[in-house]
Amino acid sequence: MRHFWLTTVILLFSLSLYSQELTQNIRGTVIDRESESPLIGATVQLLNFNPPKGATTDLNGQFILEDVPVGRQQLRISYLGYEQMVLPNVMVGSAKEVILNIPLQESYILMEEVVVSAENPKERANNEMATVSSRSFSTDETSRYAASIDDPSRMALSFAGVSTSDDLSNEIVIRGNSPLGMLWRLNGVEIPSPNHFSSNGASSGGVSALSVNMLGNSDFFTGAFPAEYGNATSGVFDVNLRNGNNREREYVFQVGFLGTDVALEGPIKEDYNGSYLVNYRYSTLSMLNAIGAIDTDGEDNLFQDLSFQINLPTEKNGIFKIFGLGGLSSATGDADRDSVKANPTEEYEDFEFISNFGVIGLDHKYFISNRSYFQTTISASRQKIGFKEDLINPFSLSATRRYEDEFINDAIRYATTVNHKFNNRHILKSGYILSHLKYQQFAEGEDQDGVFRKFIESEGATNTIQLFSQYKYRMTEKWTLNTGIHYFFLGLNRNYSLEPRLGLQYQINDIQSVSFGFGLHSRMAPLSVYNTITIDDEGNQGLGNKDLELGKALHYVLGYDRQLSEQVRLKIEAYYQQLYNVLVYDDPNTSFSAVNANDSYSTRILSDNGTATNYGFEVTLEKFFNKGYYYLFTASIYESLYQMPDGREFDSRYNQYYNFTLLGGKEWQVGKKDKNIFGANLRLLYGGGNRYRPIDLPQSRIEQETVRFDNVGFSEIGPDYYRLDLSSSYRINLNKLAHVISLQIQNVTGRLNVFTYEYNKNNDQIEADTQFGLIPVLMYRIEF
Repeated sequence: MRHFWLTTVILLFSLSLYSQELTQNIRGTVIDRESESPLIGATVQLLNFNPPKGATTDLNGQFILEDVPVGRQQLRISYLGYEQMVLPNVMVGSAKEVILNIPLQESYILMEEVVVSAENPKERANNEMATVSSRSFSTDETSRYAASIDDPSRMALSFAGVSTSDDLSNEIVIRGNSPLGMLWRLNGVEIPSPNHFSSNGASSGGVSALSVNMLGNSDFFTGAFPAEYGNATSGVFDVNLRNGNNREREYVFQVGFLGTDVALEGPIKEDYNGSYLVNYRYSTLSMLNAIGAIDTDGEDNLFQDLSFQINLPTEKNGIFKIFGLGGLSSATGDADRDSVKANPTEEYEDFEFISNFGVIGLDHKYFISNRSYFQTTISASRQKIGFKEDLINPFSLSATRRYEDEFINDAIRYATTVNHKFNNRHILKSGYILSHLKYQQFAEGEDQDGVFRKFIESEGATNTIQLFSQYKYRMTEKWTLNTGIHYFFLGLNRNYSLEPRLGLQYQINDIQSVSFGFGLHSRMAPLSVYNTITIDDEGNQGLGNKDLELGKALHYVLGYDRQLSEQVRLKIEAYYQQLYNVLVYDDPNTSFSAVNANDSYSTRILSDNGTATNYGFEVTLEKFFNKGYYYLFTASIYESLYQMPDGREFDSRYNQYYNFTLLGGKEWQVGKKDKNIFGANLRLLYGGGNRYRPIDLPQSRIEQETVRFDNVGFSEIGPDYYRLDLSSSYRINLNKLAHVISLQIQNVTGRLNVFTYEYNKNNDQIEADTQFGLIPVLMYRIEF
């Protein structure tokens, strides 16, 4: 009750200041895109403002625009010999300063006047070596897209080539590939899955631990990645944390159905450009269960996470950053003992699941000159995942352990990158990543024959080495070449991969371009796969999977871009992917392939003689946010097939044939003097249904549980997938204070999309196992 009255007093005090003219500062740094050196004397102009308002960058490339009215503003940034940039939709709120990091592209021909470019910065990734299948994403998009729930993975579901098979998880499928091929990077280094409730080997989970309060501009790749990215075959999330405000202390408090967040940032001390930024969140998932939005069936689900970044610039020794991200999550469930007694013929279990991770790092960037820098990052991470399941005796109500596992994976990584810009045509970036991987893995339980045995019992360490070099060459004003090579070495079994990469772009004219991308990519299997205790045909135990080759994928991408207007873009891409060294059971009686897996390990001896093929066609039509509205339409038509060593070919689990997305939103400036902002957004997802292995009904009746045919792949497909998401928000801007109330509704029509089909022994029928219906997420946020 005390908290309620405190909030009421704050609101009343805030409203008393409502009539004041509300303004805010826009600050930032203008840098060269390739060398990241500051641009001195660049002009930053606030457009559509009378009288004109502008600023010029100082010796550190920094600028400040003071007393900018709240609302969406438009900036134009120009510098002699560089392509002009326009930022059309900068959100200016009353509570927090706007801090921007603006990279400008040097013109191919050094001219006496600024080159004016119609290019919108959202068209390109932050990584200057990216040519195809890439885009940047911002905090604004992550928050705005309907039902993204401030989660980069759920936001990416709106992009071409991306689909999902599970509404409750933030798992994403890229171009028909298994989610196992995804790479997560934070501040330039590989990290474990940054998601709560993530299982062993998975790249996804239930809730992202990456807070929107922490995110800086980041990149998302769906194919033919630049040479610096290794240990990935399907996609890359290259996430960066932003720096805190180094002049003003700012705070955020946020409470909603998923969690309660507290964020704080500010300068470390006066007259110093260093800053800190910290965010902590604790789960409130019980709210969704309490209102009946989700049915956890008696489970208790808890999570919490902490993230931070401390920015420590120096005058002569470069910039140091200390960063970290960690999360704890658990799910527990106890069987109702009364139900056990009432139904002694049924099976009842207790279970406990934990999924914890953490990473901490030190980053140092040193500018050798205004054309060169080197960057070194040292990080340490841990991921701990465990599961226990006990079978309840219906008479004594005692518990007997049926299955237990625990996977602990530690990593220490040391990475160094050197970037040198020779001139406006030649850029070279090279580096290495050394990783020391330590593991403790244990799993035991009943196998498929009902025999209790150990599956994994391993403790040890290994190393990986990654070397890369990439080169950007602007051959002419119209032709740009990005090429490079990546080397990956796994010490556990001394397997390696040498991977060429190529990107080529031709600028037809000011509004059209064509591009081509090629790359060989590899990915190591989860360490639990190599350490599984296998049993051969003679019954001998051993580590039969230790020498498996690295999984490989050849990516080919052909793209066409056209700027239909200043803010509307059409993008078309066709791709072909050939996967080999795919892990399979080399057995004509099965159709198991790792392309269908999303986590876990195999208890059988695997072969690396499988292959797979993905190919498709994607269209993106996007109007970037401007004049209060935006829209995005994507269409993906594709095939995802896999082949067994004996030549049999099947549809992969993720072969849904087609996916369509329609996304859009509108903002209105409302209230006295248009200080407040109301926004509404929608997202419509439509695609092919989930695939599943057909059920052997006669055998299911005998065993009184679902039994599936094992040799026909995922040959059955469910009904088409359909989902409509809506969101709305209302921002109240007051003097040095802002309130935001938002409601996001996933699956507003409540459609029960089919996840798979199961055998129901109670009625002797095959029934649909459906996903969740309508899920509302209400949130209140205060900034001050």
